[in-house]
Amino acid sequence: MKLKHDGENRTYLLHLPHSYNEAEPSSLIIALHGGTGSAKNIEEQGGLPEFSDEKGFILCSPNGLNKTWNAGNCCGKAEKNKVDDVGFISSLMDKIQSEYNIDPKRIYITGMSNGAMMSYRLACELSDKIAAIAPMAGTIVTNECKPSNSMSVVHFHSKKDNSVPFDGGIGDGISNHYNAPIDSVMQVWSSFGNCMTDTMEVRSEYDYYHWINCADSCEVSFYITNDGGHSWPGGTQPRKKADAPSNALNANQIMWAFFLQHPKP
Repeated sequence: MKLKHDGENRTYLLHLPHSYNEAEPSSLIIALHGGTGSAKNIEEQGGLPEFSDEKGFILCSPNGLNKTWNAGNCCGKAEKNKVDDVGFISSLMDKIQSEYNIDPKRIYITGMSNGAMMSYRLACELSDKIAAIAPMAGTIVTNECKPSNSMSVVHFHSKKDNSVPFDGGIGDGISNHYNAPIDSVMQVWSSFGNCMTDTMEVRSEYDYYHWINCADSCEVSFYITNDGGHSWPGGTQPRKKADAPSNALNANQIMWAFFLQHPKP
């Protein structure tokens, strides 16, 4: 499908679950692919169309120009050419809402790598439209983040991620940019929500951080796996040389349960 934005014909995939009923409002999840990836790639990597059918949400997977997203200080031609990806995603939300019965309190974003970075930028700039985000293997790369509304976040990352290193720094991916340490990103985001309580659980296969008692009943959760790498936990390996996904948890199931608990206030 196509949407003209800022002089460009932008493309996206749209999947309606088998149970879609236009008389009932549906949740919408927008899934953003990683750098050099595509809408088809992230759908296959996360098993998202099948998951949409299982849970009954509408899935939209857009394509970045030149296979990248302008998430701020990353990545590729999208950043270099200052592509208006925030405006594109905002217009895409409006278009889908005009064509289908979408619950405006249940619009969510997930993304992998560069797509995760873009999901953070959208949370910073479109918090009036988005209920919650679920970034996978990414970080915040925008210079300024001042969300106008509280935002729930569930983040997934591997300690073995060498492309977007858990401890920060320049990874071994093609973008060659600095990545903020992931724990500092979560601390900053929890401060946006004025979260009062934080807990930590250490398990054999992953660590779990949880910030609650936040403004507007928001929540910040952080899953850190000991296995996997730069990958979608519980997903598939997108290509032979890519990192194998973590088997410690199923990101889809956790993400969906989190989204259900956090509609827009």
